[in-house]
Amino acid sequence: MNIPLPPSPRIAAAQSISMPGQVPANVQAHLAMVRAAAQQGVQLLVFPELSLTGYEPVLVADLVLGADDAVLAPLREAARATGMALVVGAPAAAVVPGGKPAIGAWVFEADGSAALYRKRYLHPGEEQFASAGTEDVHVRPLAGQPTALAVCADTTHPEHARAARGVGASLYACGSVISEAGYPQDSAQLQGYAADLGLAVLMANHGAPTGGYTCAGRSAFWAPGGELVAAAPGAGACLVIASRRGDAWQGQVVDVVSP
Repeated sequence: MNIPLPPSPRIAAAQSISMPGQVPANVQAHLAMVRAAAQQGVQLLVFPELSLTGYEPVLVADLVLGADDAVLAPLREAARATGMALVVGAPAAAVVPGGKPAIGAWVFEADGSAALYRKRYLHPGEEQFASAGTEDVHVRPLAGQPTALAVCADTTHPEHARAARGVGASLYACGSVISEAGYPQDSAQLQGYAADLGLAVLMANHGAPTGGYTCAGRSAFWAPGGELVAAAPGAGACLVIASRRGDAWQGQVVDVVSP
């Protein structure tokens, strides 16, 4: 049974390109994505894992960001100015003081509020530089619908998506780093959550290599029931947009020129 959604949500995956460790430059690239999304009437824009720093394990400890950091002020203001919720990836403080940083997904909302989800399930090897979050699921109303946040390896644990479904999420929004080799398996698993759990699934992947991974791009949206509605054809900077009218989902891909 599919979960009821608002009549006309308009959401997007930002397939962005990150410069290693260059947070101010990456903020500007994010803002270009936000401006393009605003022109399309997007209400929720989701970026890839560690989008503000790139997936750079050796840099994580030095690049921990907080919601009130000045470098993030342009993103907070952009959320307010456009009325769009933004989900951006960055290292965040650990749950336990003095612990290793978490891999965070920061949420900036139109009302000026901010929230943080810490990646719950680490990829093998990430425990060397990061600590896992403690929330089994993080759901909040975004674009008028209960949205569960996920970061990359979270999506390889079916219990994470099942927990989202169990607390009433209608959208499963993922920021990822997916290589060419890993894409067939990872995308099939995401499509399975749409098919088997009745979730709408949005996945934002990096649009260029990061952290030694040749990312596949191909950010995508699957409608409840498993239909692939929209997907980027490959790498490069773009928006994958999905909108619903009544019971029908429609999608489009919009190229974005980086600043």
